[in-house]
Amino acid sequence: MTSLHKPGAATGPRTDRPRRRRVGTGGRRGVPLPLLLPGLLALAFLLLPLVALLIRAPWRSLPGRLSSTEVWQALQLSLVSATAATAVSLVLGVPLAWLLARTDFPGRGLVRALVTLPLVLPPVVGGVALLLALGRNGVIGKWLDAWFGITLPFTTAGVVIAEAFVAMPFLVISVEGTLRAADPRFEEAATTLGASRFTAFRRVTLPLIAPGIAAGAVLAWARALGEFGATITFAGNFPGRTQTMPLAVYLALQNDPDAAVSLSLVLLTVSIAVLAGLRDRWMTTS
Repeated sequence: MTSLHKPGAATGPRTDRPRRRRVGTGGRRGVPLPLLLPGLLALAFLLLPLVALLIRAPWRSLPGRLSSTEVWQALQLSLVSATAATAVSLVLGVPLAWLLARTDFPGRGLVRALVTLPLVLPPVVGGVALLLALGRNGVIGKWLDAWFGITLPFTTAGVVIAEAFVAMPFLVISVEGTLRAADPRFEEAATTLGASRFTAFRRVTLPLIAPGIAAGAVLAWARALGEFGATITFAGNFPGRTQTMPLAVYLALQNDPDAAVSLSLVLLTVSIAVLAGLRDRWMTTS
């Protein structure tokens, strides 16, 4: 019996279709010049001011300048007020993020837009709005003054409020995004087993979204630490009481530029530390 197949003939299905070549991101392909030049220009635009700050820094007199009483007062007030503003943002912002992510109510889109409004609102305008709301003659401030004798503007508490006003949206956005990415079936399973909604949130949801809360808290803290416009408008610039590091930099720039550069280096160091703390979330590639 003769074989039906010729020697060397393929016995299976033909696989002579053209192979698709995978192009990875790490391939050595030429970078288009119209993209390379603007990209390098943007990188230089962002880095050159920071390099100039390091070049013009008074390194020899830096330890003496940073050890002065005024600098330590401003630094201490900045750290304390930023931490307090972050705590306020956590206590109020996490429940707000949960409401935006887990509940459906009329006008939710409008509420979300209003929550993010301080992100695009000029800080000075935010300070004016706080004065009109919480000032001694403000919508709410006059009642606080008349009933409880509480005056918030131009006090350390005013610094905390101004910083929380501009920093809380960062935390709300971060936590809301984490909540939307988390699987709600875990909460539903906890409620079917007899847990209340708050118990499910406390025992199930919070551990799931803890990384998002931590990232949002760090961003809020960094934003509060660098706040200037709303703080100087609502709380003023009184050394030892409302003068934070950004305000001290602004004041020193008028009289002693080297002191302003020294203070700026402190804030630059803090910013780098914040980026280093968030490198696993923001600086990794998938």
